[in-house]
Amino acid sequence: MKQTITDIINETIHKSRCRTQFREPLTGCAPAEDPLFYRLREVAHPGHLLPGEMLPGARTVVSFFLPFNTKLVEKNRKHSYVSREWAEAYVEANQLIKNACEEICRYFADMGFNAVYEQPTHNFDSRHLLSTWSHKHIAYVCGLGSFGRNTMLITAGGCAGRFGSLVTDAYLESSAQASALYHPVCERCDYCARICPVSALKDGGFDKAACYRRLLEVNDFYSDLPLTDVCGKCACGPCALRDPDPDTVGTVGA
Repeated sequence: MKQTITDIINETIHKSRCRTQFREPLTGCAPAEDPLFYRLREVAHPGHLLPGEMLPGARTVVSFFLPFNTKLVEKNRKHSYVSREWAEAYVEANQLIKNACEEICRYFADMGFNAVYEQPTHNFDSRHLLSTWSHKHIAYVCGLGSFGRNTMLITAGGCAGRFGSLVTDAYLESSAQASALYHPVCERCDYCARICPVSALKDGGFDKAACYRRLLEVNDFYSDLPLTDVCGKCACGPCALRDPDPDTVGTVGA
């Protein structure tokens, strides 16, 4: 069934005819009763929803990652500000995630199961900048990766891309055990802290307010586009396109 979900995502991308190019999506599953979902109330948001609160009778949580292609990452990495293509990719990826979730929910419904999803973005508290259903934290529980210093989840396909997730009362076999919460190679790399245009990642912390002000500035810059509160500079480093090798950490390249 996991492969069927991946096929649905790929078919959704194909039908969209969007300009953004993606690499092969990654998909992971976790049982709804996994105790790590409770831990998200410690590391993500005190009020982070449990799968059973999203869908009574939930049995499985599905997460997927749409990784951007190499050219898009390189273009944003080299751009003096934020590339227009990166801003457009954010808009297109969010719509794709919504469409894919709808198709997957329809697939489960045809099988006699229920499934629900949360919107791909802006499901957060704008005052505290915390989400009650964090797609990247859900992806962590589903075994898709570990968090980098840039607060992004670093997957086997890197961190440059967008996550989606949904909850179903169908049973799907768990795909993997969650790895370490924080990626160990980040101790040897400060690329994202150095590249951040507002120094939001200095001193080992994360200034969410400074980061969000930057995102809103980019949205104003690309005012002719739909909501584009993005930057992505910290997502275009050594971990952008792959899980970085300790021997190459600190370098940038595809």
